[in-house]
Amino acid sequence: MDQRGFYRPEGAWVGDVIPFQEDGVFHLFYLYESRRTPKDGMPWHRLDSDDLVAFRETGPAIASAGPDAPDFNIYTGSIVRDEKGVHHAFYTGQNPERRGADGLSLQLVMHATSRDGMATWQRHPADTFGATAGYETADWRDPFVFRDAEAGIWRMLITARHADGPDRRRGVIAQCTSTDLRTWTPAAPFWDPRRYVAHECPEVFEWNGWWYLVYSEFSESFTTRYRMSRSLHGPWIVPEDDSLDGRAYYAAKSAARDGRRFFFGWIASREGGVDDGAWQWAGTLSVLEAEQRADGTLRFHPPREFADTFGEPEPGLAAGTILRALDGYADALVPVEAPRAFRVRARFDIAPHTTECGILLRASADGDEGYVLRLEPRRGRLVFDRWPRLRTGTEQWQISGDVPHAVELERSAPIDPGEHTLEVIVDGDLCVATLDDAVVLSTRLYDRPAGRVGAFVGEGSVVVTEFTVHSPLTDAEDSASVTAELIAAPA
Repeated sequence: MDQRGFYRPEGAWVGDVIPFQEDGVFHLFYLYESRRTPKDGMPWHRLDSDDLVAFRETGPAIASAGPDAPDFNIYTGSIVRDEKGVHHAFYTGQNPERRGADGLSLQLVMHATSRDGMATWQRHPADTFGATAGYETADWRDPFVFRDAEAGIWRMLITARHADGPDRRRGVIAQCTSTDLRTWTPAAPFWDPRRYVAHECPEVFEWNGWWYLVYSEFSESFTTRYRMSRSLHGPWIVPEDDSLDGRAYYAAKSAARDGRRFFFGWIASREGGVDDGAWQWAGTLSVLEAEQRADGTLRFHPPREFADTFGEPEPGLAAGTILRALDGYADALVPVEAPRAFRVRARFDIAPHTTECGILLRASADGDEGYVLRLEPRRGRLVFDRWPRLRTGTEQWQISGDVPHAVELERSAPIDPGEHTLEVIVDGDLCVATLDDAVVLSTRLYDRPAGRVGAFVGEGSVVVTEFTVHSPLTDAEDSASVTAELIAAPA
């Protein structure tokens, strides 16, 4: 992994990101997951970025307070700056040795401030508070603080769970208010759908007359979702496609700059570094940009700055390549192996009644084995697949062939007949696919580190109007590109 556009610290992993933009710089606080045993306490670390491509690690920001402290683990929170220029960090304090009155593992909202531009932080233990009446003590986390200018108060959204009700549907976004960022008063729940186990890492923001509520679903799915409303107080509308990405991308929170909004989440790793390994908590930082449609719904794709780090097209498939197999399968592969990191841009003109088409990644020379990003027009979805699949024995029926695809890696998408663009960025074991600059599907590629790329069709016909492969620019090429931009810029 060359770290351009992605980030993972040496010897550790990126957990939930707490983004804060100031003076054009993105300050990305994140949960530093060492995965050491025994646990050594989780701190916040910080990255800075100007361009969403290069990330500068500044090291620990708020350290674990030690094994006897309530904030042995420092979990997700938020950053705000008050009218005097003081930065406030609100975070979750947790120590597995501490229990609440209900006997559950205790979570607390805690407070720290910085008066030197977020270089150092002073804790304020007197401001600590736990779950208010009616909520479980074990779920009182991820405080998101923002200024409600209309009401003249600060609001804090908190991931919480009701103390009663069906266990799987107690999730609620609790709310407290304050006038001084020190004393917090319980208020009515901000959002209470009685639908999920919990709504992690909540945030709200206003954009061109629409309010957006973003949260990560901790339930049957592990997915970052959003809701929209014309008012901060709801009612909240469920958009037709309410997710940012698939199962592998989680806990995304956002920051804005120059009218653009960017989400910072992590692509989960898999246990053992294999394709069939269980998903793990924490992974590699990945950034998505949101664009607002006329109706207020959002579309997502990697930032343009990331795509610009790849060079001119290399040999791919000839424009106008026709793949036709009305009752079968056909493919075409680039005759050389793709590099370890690359970007593929493919445009398909899909004929009516086509069952499937898409891109092969790290495929064998005959195209039979490899990873697959498959468009399924009849089902209206983009899915990730691979072959061969897991074998549990020696017989044919012991191959996981009845699984339609990697079931956690499916995105709903309108795929009408006509042209559609599928763009894929691969960097080592990371893969981010984007359909029509709107629908993103991220995952890991472990078992096949090399192979060819290509296009395919099943039971139908497509014209491949574009299929280009791009390698990352070298550092020298990057520098030359920046210099050219500066020369071309008006005085």
